Amino acid sequence: MHSESLDALIIGGGPAGLAAAIYLARFRRRSLLVDAGASRASLIPTSHNLPGHPEGIAGDDLLAAERAQAERYGATLLRGRVAALEHGDGGFSARIEESGGDTREVGARFVLLATGIRDRRPGLPDEEEATRRGILRYCPVCDGYEATGRSVGVIGADEHAVAEASFLTTWSNDVTLFTFGRPGLSGEERRRIEELGLSLVEARIGAARFEDAGARLDFEDGTTVKCDLLYGALGVEPLSDLARAVGAELDAEGFVSVDALQRSSVEDLYAAGDVVKSLNQIVVGMGQAAIAATNIHRRLLDEGVRPEASTAPRDAET
Repeated sequence: MHSESLDALIIGGGPAGLAAAIYLARFRRRSLLVDAGASRASLIPTSHNLPGHPEGIAGDDLLAAERAQAERYGATLLRGRVAALEHGDGGFSARIEESGGDTREVGARFVLLATGIRDRRPGLPDEEEATRRGILRYCPVCDGYEATGRSVGVIGADEHAVAEASFLTTWSNDVTLFTFGRPGLSGEERRRIEELGLSLVEARIGAARFEDAGARLDFEDGTTVKCDLLYGALGVEPLSDLARAVGAELDAEGFVSVDALQRSSVEDLYAAGDVVKSLNQIVVGMGQAAIAATNIHRRLLDEGVRPEASTAPRDAET
């Protein structure tokens, strides 16, 4: 059992959490980032819409680069999970279960949640591998450009799915909406599907196979459809249990409600990245993390808490 006192505890080791760790380390703050090792970014085969990476970058490579940058400036990164979080006078206490089996207790003046979201998956065989190969996707804002001129399937049966299919017509004239037998399409949504010229398959799925050329879907009514790409449009689940545990305000979908400085309704609790309702983009999460980390540093300065002396290397100025 260990005990330590921090300026800030960062929970979540995806792009937003790591960006916060970089900022707080450069502000010379005593921070700890706890990473459960399950960032959605790790499933990205290649991101082509991240500014500054004209040839694209794999999600794992981006995370590795951020970790290296954070550690360069002295950030402490820990693999594990925050099993419990409590808020009291003067900050927070957290119980951390490390990946090696040890447990430690830490106190932190501030907490930044960067716990992200979980995609609701369609329940097809080998989904994770198909996502890593770029056949099954979840974010047309991120990678719709790569669907240009290709056949695209969208899985879902509600307004969100129709909107996503509509969005994908930016790049493809061959878009099919698959409901997999789920009810939910309204008359207005059906009219929208017809106006857009989308194909609609409402039969239940019987079997699915991901191949080098894309996805083959066999339906219970005997229909077979092949698509180059499939998009899941079944929504997401915000990973906001820790925010709920300390009484933070959540919206109707479970996202953490924050102000312009990423502050939640609980004093000293911040949130950034996909756990906040926003455009689910890496650059957005990084920007939110930068705002939160900078405000944490300024508040510590206002409270008279001086930064630590840094032993990290000084960058050469050019």
